[in-house]
Amino acid sequence: MAKVFDIVIFGASGFTGKYVVKEALKFLNPNSPLKSLALAGRDSCKLYETLKWASSTSKPNLPLLVADTSDPFSLRRMASQAKLVLNCVGPYRLHGDPVVAACVETGCDYLDICGEPEFMERMEAVYHEKAIETGSLVVSACGFDSIPAEFGLMFNTMQWASPAAPNRVEAYVSLESDKNIVGNFATYKSAVLGVANVDKLAMLRRSTRRRRARPLIPGNAPLPTGFDIEHQKKIGLWAVKLPSADPSIIRRTLSIFTENPSGLQGVNEDPKQATKRAVYWSKIKPAHFGVKIATKHYLGIFRMITIGRIIGQLSSSHFGQWLLLNFPYIFSLGAFRKSGPTEEEVASASFKMWFVGHGFSDAKDVSREPDREIITRVTGPEIGYVATPIILMQCALTVLKQRGDLPKGGVYPPGIVFGPTELQNRLQENGVTFDVISKGDISK
Repeated sequence: MAKVFDIVIFGASGFTGKYVVKEALKFLNPNSPLKSLALAGRDSCKLYETLKWASSTSKPNLPLLVADTSDPFSLRRMASQAKLVLNCVGPYRLHGDPVVAACVETGCDYLDICGEPEFMERMEAVYHEKAIETGSLVVSACGFDSIPAEFGLMFNTMQWASPAAPNRVEAYVSLESDKNIVGNFATYKSAVLGVANVDKLAMLRRSTRRRRARPLIPGNAPLPTGFDIEHQKKIGLWAVKLPSADPSIIRRTLSIFTENPSGLQGVNEDPKQATKRAVYWSKIKPAHFGVKIATKHYLGIFRMITIGRIIGQLSSSHFGQWLLLNFPYIFSLGAFRKSGPTEEEVASASFKMWFVGHGFSDAKDVSREPDREIITRVTGPEIGYVATPIILMQCALTVLKQRGDLPKGGVYPPGIVFGPTELQNRLQENGVTFDVISKGDISK
C-alpha cells in the first residue's frame, strides 16, 4: 500500500495515547510537516471517543485503523500505510516486539515512549541489520524516558569549553505538584515487570557477545554506587539513586559515538550529513552519568526507598507480582493507581531535572580531584501526560521535516538520531527548557 499517512498513533485510546493525540492535533495543518494523521488501536469505538475528547470540534474526522498486537497482519497493514508509527502501547516487553517487526518489515519509521532497557536492547539485537536493509528508523525512549536525560547531559557537556572537560554528571529529578499526583498503571506495571525480569537483561547482554567501545573520559572517578541518601546543597534537594533506563541509554549513545564520530554504525549516508553530524558530536564530551530521584524534604526520600524495596521484594515471586499488579495503590503507597491521575492533578504538576557536572579545568591534568563544577537544568510540565506527548510529537515532527538528515535505517537510541537536529530548539519552544545555572570552581 502507498504511504498515505504521515503519522499513525498506535494505542491512541490508551491513557497516554489520548494525550499524544491531543498534542498531535495542534500540529495537523497544511503548513506543518504533519499533514495527514490516523489513529490505530483494537477498538474503533474507543478510538472515536478519544478523538472526540482530544478534538476541539464536535464532529472530528480522522481515519481510524483497527490493529492489534496479537494480529501481525493488522500491524503490517497499519505500518504499510504510514511514514511513521508512534507506538503508545505498553508495557513494551509484552506488546512492543510485533509492532517493531511490522514497521521494520514494511520500511516504516517507528518511535515509542518506552523506558524498558531489556526491550530496547533486544530490539537493537534482533532488528538493527534488517532495519538498515529496509530503511526503517527505529527509536525508543522518545518521551520523558529518556530525552531530557540525553539532551540534558549533552547540554551540560557542551558548556565545558576546552581545555576543561567533565568527568561525571549526576542528574537529580525533582517532580513537583500542588496536588498529590499519582502515576498511570501502565508505567507502574512496566517498572514491576522490569524489576521482575532484570536477569533477562543480563542474559541478553551476555548473549549478544558484543563489546561496545568505552568512551574516553578524563580522570578515573566514576559515579558512586549504592543507594546512600545524599543532600545536594547546591540545589537544595535530598536525593537517592533512581533505578532508571536513562544511564543505560546514555551508555549506548556514548558508545556508538565513540565507535563512529558521525554517530552511526556503518550506515551509508550522504557525506555532507556525516560531516554535519561529526561537527555536532565533536562538541560533546563524554562523562560518567547517573540519575537520582530528589525531593526538598528528607522524609520524602524514605517513602521512595520504601516503595523501591516493596517492589524489589515482591516482584521476585509470581504471587508477589500478582499483589503488586492487582493492588498498585496500596503497594506503591499511593504513588500509582489503575485509573491514573485526574486532569487537575496533571495540570498541577511539573518537573525539574538538575545536571551537576564535576570535572577538570584542564583535561590534560587529571592527577588531582575534579576542580570544576557546572550545573545546568531541564524543566518542563508534568512528565507522563504533558511532557511526554510534547517530546514525542517534537521527535515525530523532526523525523518528518529532517528525514534526509537522519540515518537511513537502523535501531538507535534517541541521542544518536536527534542530537544533531533542531529537536532541542523545538523542545525549548514548546515548554521544555534548558538553562545554565552556574559555572565555577569546586569549593574546597
